Amino acid sequence: MSLKREAIAPTDIVLVHFENKPAFFARVERIDPDYKRGWWHVKFFVLALPLQVITWIIDDEQIRGADFTMGGVPVRIEKVVPPQEAAAEENTPATEDSANTAPASPRKQARILTLGKKPPAEESEPFTPAG
Repeated sequence: MSLKREAIAPTDIVLVHFENKPAFFARVERIDPDYKRGWWHVKFFVLALPLQVITWIIDDEQIRGADFTMGGVPVRIEKVVPPQEAAAEENTPATEDSANTAPASPRKQARILTLGKKPPAEESEPFTPAG
């Protein structure tokens, strides 16, 4: 009996393996049921050049990463899980220890740089309310 793995879902990124070697990444665009129970039409946007969209008909086990063949070629779809964010690294014991022992140092004021055009210089008289 195989372990139950999580099925892919729309917007997931997957790595497709051909002949037990990574071949390309793709984004899952849609998953529609086939007329046969337990089978699915999975539309992939292939993230390689040339850009293309492909649709495969795969079953419940294959959608969860089980090996299958296409024309005698071994294929596997593996869901890609992104690495943890840098926020997890901020809570390391070394950071917590230094925060507890050392007083907070004053920070320098950051300069704000504008990337757009400078506003036109005010040449008119300042506004004074009537009345």
